[in-house]
Order: sequence, then structure tokens, then C-alpha cells
Amino acid sequence: MPSDMRSAAAVEIRGVSLRRQGRTIIRDVDLTVMPGEKWILFGPNGIGKSTIVRMMATRLHPTEGTVSILGNALGKVDVFSYRHRIGLSSAELSRSFPPDEDPLDVVLTALTATTGRWRETFTPDDVAKARTLLSRFGVSYVEGKRLFRLSEGERTRVLVCRALMADPDLLILDEPTTGLDLGGREIALQALSRIGMDGGSRAVVLVTHRLEEIPRGFDHIAIMGRDDAGRDDDDADADAGGDARESSLEADPAPGTIVYAGSLNEGLTSQRLSRVFGLPLTVVSTNGRWAAYASE
Repeated sequence: MPSDMRSAAAVEIRGVSLRRQGRTIIRDVDLTVMPGEKWILFGPNGIGKSTIVRMMATRLHPTEGTVSILGNALGKVDVFSYRHRIGLSSAELSRSFPPDEDPLDVVLTALTATTGRWRETFTPDDVAKARTLLSRFGVSYVEGKRLFRLSEGERTRVLVCRALMADPDLLILDEPTTGLDLGGREIALQALSRIGMDGGSRAVVLVTHRLEEIPRGFDHIAIMGRDDAGRDDDDADADAGGDARESSLEADPAPGTIVYAGSLNEGLTSQRLSRVFGLPLTVVSTNGRWAAYASE
């Protein structure tokens, strides 16, 4: 890729590894997200998705490799000078707010990139926009309550509204439907589908481990798997993951890495997901929505 294209990337991750307490969590990760692209980061629990999210959100530095966000290399530019251009919704961020915070203030303080309102003042237009976002995600009724009294699903939707509040150039949504029942999930997915179909320049990365929670409009996917299986190989035996799964029970699992990055339609195949999850799976798509089930 030419250097001028690389500099325009919203996210550029090259040869990234992270080690903690003698264990390698992720290894040899490469990913490029361009402005306007809508990506799914998909993979099993414990594979390293949240680690990559923290790097994209400028909250974690790699042990090896380089991470550049909105043209700024981690470790070379003050992250607070551009963090306001990144909209983040994650469980980790949720825990950083005072428990008695009004959910409306959780959304509003995205404009000041703070986690907790003190003496900040906001315009009537700001307040109206925050209320519109809460209504769009079906949680307008939480205004005036306290954050600690909200259900997990309600907090998740409030954090998504916060992530959108400042019109970020990069939007990162980590498991945005966590804790939602069927009705709440579908309301959220309708709103997320509108984000996916937005033709603007905002780059979006949505993290999930469930195919049925992929909104319409997202057309790129990065699939994470274990590094001991090697890079993606369409000729590999779909059942080969079973032995790796059994051996991982006896020792630390192999590091996570990205085994496929590209078109969502080409990436979500039964063979590929069977390798990633270590059991035979059948992947289906109906009217732009995805699902998978164990093959007989």
C-alpha cells in the first residue's frame, strides 16, 4: 500500500504483539481500517479482541509493532490531543464513571472527553442531541436515574450514545448489545445498522463474538483465531481445531491473531469458522443477518 494511503488510515496496526506476565496475549496482528469503512472485529471469547480495542482507543501500547490512530502513532503524540476524535463504548470505560452519575451526563461529557460531570456547562442544543441519541437507542427513560441502578443492557446503550455524541472520526463499539434481551437487542441493532449504512467518512469498528449481533451495513470483517493454527488457509481441515482446543485446556492458549481480514461476505464461511472455534459449524445468512449452528 502506498505511503500516502497508509497515512490516511483511521487505524493502522502493523506486526503488533502484547505480552503480560510472561504470556503473549496477541501476536503478529495486522489491520488497516480506512475512513468510511465499517468493520466487524470477530472471534471467540479470550482471543484478544478487547486488547486490540484498547490499543485502537489509545489506552494501551503494544509490546512490539506499531499502532497509528487517525494518523498519530502511539507513543509519539500526546493521546489527549486527539482522543476526543475517538468515540468508545466498552465495559472498561463504563467502570470509570461515578456510580451515581446521571446517564444523560454520561452522554454529554463525551464533549469534554471526561468521565464524570463537575462544573461543565452544555448548550440546549447539546442536551437535545444527547436526548435524541438516548431515544434512538430506546433508553430515553434513564435520564435522571443513577448509573449504578441501570441494568447491564441499559448501561451498554448509554455508552453507545456517548460514543456517538461528539461525532467522532473513529467509532469503536465493544460488544454493544451485551446484556440486552431480544427486544432491546433488535432496537439497538436497528440503530447500529443506520450507522453501518452511513455513507460518511467516519470509520467504525464493532466488536462481537456472536454472528447474530452483526448489524446490516457492515461489510468488512477481521476474524481472530489462535496463532498456533497459523494464518488463514482455505485448504486446511475444518476439524483441525479440535486438537488445538483440547491441548489449550492443559496449558496457556496460544496467542490470538487476525487470521482473516477483508470482505464480510467472503470471510464468514462455515469452513473458516469451524477452524476458529474448533468444531464443525454451518454459517447462514438471511436478509443481511448472520447466524451459525453446530453441524450434525
